[in-house]
Parts: sequence; structure tokens; C-alpha cells
Amino acid sequence: MKLLKHVPAALLAFLFLFGGLNFFFHFVPDPALTGKQLDFMVLFGGSGYMTAIKVLEVIGGLLILFPAHRAKAVLILGPIAVNILLFEIYIAGGVGVGAVVVLLVLAQAFIDQDKFKALL
Repeated sequence: MKLLKHVPAALLAFLFLFGGLNFFFHFVPDPALTGKQLDFMVLFGGSGYMTAIKVLEVIGGLLILFPAHRAKAVLILGPIAVNILLFEIYIAGGVGVGAVVVLLVLAQAFIDQDKFKALL
């Protein structure tokens, strides 16, 4: 049971570190974008916004690896996960990995709920 509470953190670390580092080092080629997806990425890609988001993804992915810093990581990764889900719903026209990422962030927030009580 003790090991089970580390699963959401490990999955989030993998997803966000891989996604963030792939932006800079191109491990996997980017999928072809069309329509609204292409317009969105052209707009934000040229502004430097995506670079800032990817840096935050890497920072959050690294922080979530350490149990003492998981609450900070959830505060960084939570809004990014919601934006991924909203992008999928409103721009891509469907739901994909964004829903899984949001659920993992919520699971990690629930596991670390004692650390968030001071914010309430």
C-alpha cells in the first residue's frame, strides 16, 4: 500500500518530464497539426509561451519525484494539466491523455491533502 501512493507521482513525473524535454530535444517527432490546432501552436510557439510552459513542466516533473516537494509540484502541474484537457476539448475536439493527467494530478493532490490544509 505504501508503494501504491507513489504511482501517480511516478506517472506524472514521466509524462511531464518526457513532454517537457521532448520540446527541447525532440526525442519523438511532433504530430502533424491542422486547423485550429495549428493556429493555436503557431500563435503560442512564436511568442515564447510554450517555452515557458515546457520549462515549468520539467521543473514540476522533477519536483514531483521528491515526496517532500510533491505539493509544490501539484501547484505547478495542476494548471498545466487543466490547460492540456481544455486544449483537447475545445481545440482538438476530443478528450485524450489530458483527462488522465488531470485525474493523476487530482489523485496526487488527494494523497498530499494534509499539505494543502494550510491553504484553506
